[in-house]
Amino acid sequence: MLNIQELITDSDVLFYQEHGYWLGPKLFSDSELENIRDHHQRVVAGDYETGRPPHSRSIQPGETIDKIVKIDNSHWSDSTLAKFVLNPTIGKLAAQLAGVSGIRLWHDQLLHKPPQTNTNAGAVGWHQDWHYWQCAEPANMLTAWVALVDVDTRNGCMEFVPDSHKWGLLPDSDFFAQDLDTLQKSIEKHSGKPFETVPAILPAGAVSFHHCLTIHGSRPNLSDAPRLSMVLHLQPEGTSYKRGTPAEPHANVRLLSGEDGDPFTGPYFPVLYRNNSTGNPWDVE
Repeated sequence: MLNIQELITDSDVLFYQEHGYWLGPKLFSDSELENIRDHHQRVVAGDYETGRPPHSRSIQPGETIDKIVKIDNSHWSDSTLAKFVLNPTIGKLAAQLAGVSGIRLWHDQLLHKPPQTNTNAGAVGWHQDWHYWQCAEPANMLTAWVALVDVDTRNGCMEFVPDSHKWGLLPDSDFFAQDLDTLQKSIEKHSGKPFETVPAILPAGAVSFHHCLTIHGSRPNLSDAPRLSMVLHLQPEGTSYKRGTPAEPHANVRLLSGEDGDPFTGPYFPVLYRNNSTGNPWDVE
């Protein structure tokens, strides 16, 4: 594991806690990234090394990629991506930021954003992740977003609304919305707070983190190459199931098969990092 003291400072943790996001360091070498991109694209093409399909995908293999490809739990399908998703350094960084002793996977998300044309839809609408995760509490979950290529405003990098994690849960989240201006006006109306966004410009191999209530999204990819990323949605250990919320249909409720108040543990929610643990990061308990 990389030396965490060299990757994150107390000031970085305070920045995350104050603003709801943090742009972290480059964690992966160019050779590692080349291998990860290869397996990323294999899964997009429907080549599942493990023989197991991912949980869900927005575009099926062989279909024209005319909108963002979003594949949930891609690590089920590829052992290289599984090792990447269970990265203990990312887990420890997340634990530092969230102020907790352990981090488990909530689920991963593979993203392929194609170049924008006159006919496709490449934006990701402004949203709060916890809008979709209200079945889990407390709302201290977070996301690590890893750039597999250089990302900037031209190819549709993520954008954060600073301090918005302090605004509470809002009713306007829509990941697939394409009219960002109209969605922003609706959010501003409900929150009573006008906002400007901060772009998450990252070199390939770098990671950003954001709180589950931080408003974020991205604009279309105006470059001539796809924007590739892997997203690790993460939960502090002890995050538990809350029955009867609008997020009851979330797949993780079915994967847990538990009762109200049960923690999200077990093989579908593996440990990335646990303080003072001498166990293997691949351990599921």
